[in-house]
Amino acid sequence: MANAPQRATDSASARSRLPSGTRPARPTIRDVAETAGVSQSTTSRALRNQGYVAAEVRERVRKAAAKLGYVPDAMARHLRQQVSRSLGVLVSDLRNPFYADLAAGASRAARRAGYTVMLIDDHLLAEEEAEASEVLASMRVAGVVITPLSARVPHYLLRQHIPVVEVDQQFAADSCDAVVVDNRVAAAKLTEHLLDLGHRRIALLGDDTRWTTGRERVRGYEQALTRAGIGVDPTLEVTAGWDVEEARQTAVELLQGVNPPSAVLAANAVLAEGIWRAATELGLRIPADLSVVSCEEAPWMTLVSPQLTAVRQDGSALGEAAVIRLLERIGAPGTPVSTLVFRAKVTLRGSSGPAADAPRVVRPVA
Repeated sequence: MANAPQRATDSASARSRLPSGTRPARPTIRDVAETAGVSQSTTSRALRNQGYVAAEVRERVRKAAAKLGYVPDAMARHLRQQVSRSLGVLVSDLRNPFYADLAAGASRAARRAGYTVMLIDDHLLAEEEAEASEVLASMRVAGVVITPLSARVPHYLLRQHIPVVEVDQQFAADSCDAVVVDNRVAAAKLTEHLLDLGHRRIALLGDDTRWTTGRERVRGYEQALTRAGIGVDPTLEVTAGWDVEEARQTAVELLQGVNPPSAVLAANAVLAEGIWRAATELGLRIPADLSVVSCEEAPWMTLVSPQLTAVRQDGSALGEAAVIRLLERIGAPGTPVSTLVFRAKVTLRGSSGPAADAPRVVRPVA
C-alpha cells in the first residue's frame, strides 16, 4: 500500500483536469482508504467509529477524509443505480410568513419537476445552518436552495459539488446563482413616500446589516434622504434584530426620545409589528402622530386599522424562481452564474399620512 497516497493524488488531479462544464465526482470511501493507506473496511470502521481500529490509524483516516472533503453517504444504497431526485431547501425562519411562502413556492416548483424536497429551518442560527448543510450533503441531494446567513454554507455545499441557488440573501455572488429582491430601491421608494408627505425626521428600525438584504435597505433609506438634501442622522438608525419583543422595546425608547421621529421605516415585518405594538402602548395615533411603513409585507398588516403601507415581496414567486434556476444549473453545470432581481412593489395604505403642518408632495409610487 506504499503507493496508495500517490494513486489518490493522481485521482484528485484527474478530477481537477475534467473538461469545463463537467461536474467532478465527489470523494468516495475508496479515495479516503487510498489516501490513508488502509483498506476500505478499516476506513469504514474508523469513520463509523465501530469495531476495532488502532487509534493512530483512526486518526489518519479521519484526517484523510477531512482533507478530501469526504461526506459519508447516508443514501448510497438507494442512489447507487439512480440520479438523486431530491432538493434541499434551507430557510432562515419559518415563523416569518415570507420564508414560509418562499418554502411553499420552492416545494411546488420542485414537485412539478418530479423532485421531492427536504425542508430545513435553521432558526437564524449559523451553527444550525452548518449542521443542516452537512445533513443535506450526506443525503446526496441534487441541489440546494438557501436563504444564507453567510458565505460559509454556500461555499461548503459547492465544495461538495452540490449546486446552490441563494435566495433573498446573497453572499457568494461570484460562485453561485441567486434570486433576490431589489431591496435598495424598495427602501428608497418608501423613504421618498414619507418625504413627499412632509416628514423630515424619518427613523429606520433595521435588522442585520451584515446581510445583503438589511444592508441594501439601509443604503436605499440613506440615498433617498441624501437626494432630498437631508443629512443622515445616526440617532435615527436603530437596530432591533428579528424579535417582536426586542423591536417593541427598542421602538418605545426611540419614540420616547427628546426629539422623536414623525415616521418610522421598518426593515422587515417582524420589526414593523414591534413598532405597531410600541405605538399602541404609548397611545400614539397612526398615522396622525406617527407614520409607519415596512420593507416587508405580512398578513396581519391588512387586518389592523389602519392597514400598513408595505413593500409586497412575493416569497412564493421567489421560491419558485430559485428552484427553476437550480434545475437549470443541474442540467447545465458549466453555464455562467447569474442573479435574478425581482422588482419591488410598494402598496400604499392608511398607516402613512402627512406630517403635522407639512405640505404634501404628490409623487406616484410603483
